[in-house]
Amino acid sequence: MKTQEQSSTLKEEVPKNKQGLLDKYEKEPKKEVTKETTKLPKPTGWRMLVLPFRMKEKTDGGVILGTETIDRQQVASQCGNVLAMGPDCYNDPKRFSDGPWCKVGDWVVFARYAGSRIEIEGGEVRLLNDDEVLATVQDPTDILHKF
Repeated sequence: MKTQEQSSTLKEEVPKNKQGLLDKYEKEPKKEVTKETTKLPKPTGWRMLVLPFRMKEKTDGGVILGTETIDRQQVASQCGNVLAMGPDCYNDPKRFSDGPWCKVGDWVVFARYAGSRIEIEGGEVRLLNDDEVLATVQDPTDILHKF
């Protein structure tokens, strides 16, 4: 059972009116909000940061795939979304006379195990050289993803 002293402290903690709630909210320390993109590595030089395509957890037939299967597929993926580009990407006019092959936000195709794999929370990203991009695609689901 609660003693009278305990119940009186509980009443003090929870304000009864709207102004009391607002005052209590203003007294609480504000949490810093960080964007998830600030946690990602920033590519340097001629490298680009690519997030490999991750297949759906449920197939069209209704089969639910295991986490290990999805992770294995992401490692072996040949398609990814360009998240960031280093300052020297596609800046060599001798090698890239027609301009950049892709830009941030494009879906690109690359060799199966190209680039450096970096583990992040929720999966992995890859650092690719600018000349490792083989093609761009509009929709990554148009490509058959085997692993």
